[in-house]
Amino acid sequence: MTSLLFPADLHIHTTLSPCAEREMDPPRVFARAREAGLRIIAITDHNSTANLPAFLASPPEDLWVIPGMEVQTREEVHMVCLFPRLEEAMDWGAVVKKHLPPVKNRPEFFGEQTVVDAEGNTIGEEEILLLNSVSLSLEEVVEMVTERNGLVYPAHCRRPSFSIYSQLGVVPSCLPQRVLEISPGDDKAALEKEYPGYRFICSSDAHRLTEIGRGRTVFPFAGARWSELVRWAELSIYDY
Repeated sequence: MTSLLFPADLHIHTTLSPCAEREMDPPRVFARAREAGLRIIAITDHNSTANLPAFLASPPEDLWVIPGMEVQTREEVHMVCLFPRLEEAMDWGAVVKKHLPPVKNRPEFFGEQTVVDAEGNTIGEEEILLLNSVSLSLEEVVEMVTERNGLVYPAHCRRPSFSIYSQLGVVPSCLPQRVLEISPGDDKAALEKEYPGYRFICSSDAHRLTEIGRGRTVFPFAGARWSELVRWAELSIYDY
């Protein structure tokens, strides 16, 4: 089967993440992604899926938008969660919201948590602070995302905070795929030696438009479809 190349950035925040710029709305994120030559993006706000309906409503035909989340586990490990459909993602979002501590956001300190529509108009604000750990362990997060047909893997695995490396020091055996996210500038060759058999997804963790596509992975897929991403994630570097 012939493979095509799909440049992807699978870690992008929106106006919903309090640490993101207010420019991160659907029209401008899509325009920047296409300008950067991306074919696939994932929307991954902190601990919430409230902006996914806006981003999945009417994306450009040449851009596959994957619904997701960056969840912060009880151990303060950030995990990227990706889903095949909006329905599974929103169900996961409802679970996460129940497990967030009932601490109200302070916009003047943490930033606004803005919910938008497909045109980028403000339609609401998330009152619960999203920059907290949920009461679910890493193992529970992995199990519950997998039950919803999602892919889940550690975000920015070598950062000095909120990463598998900083919080646990090891990659746990409960991960269903041998996949780790790396950041732009990470030494991939060194990480391949440290984590033999693992595959790496480089993403931007974009919080502003200029960062979209700064980190990317070029996937050799037969088409822009979920089954291709799953196939890639389930192979180790020794199988591919």
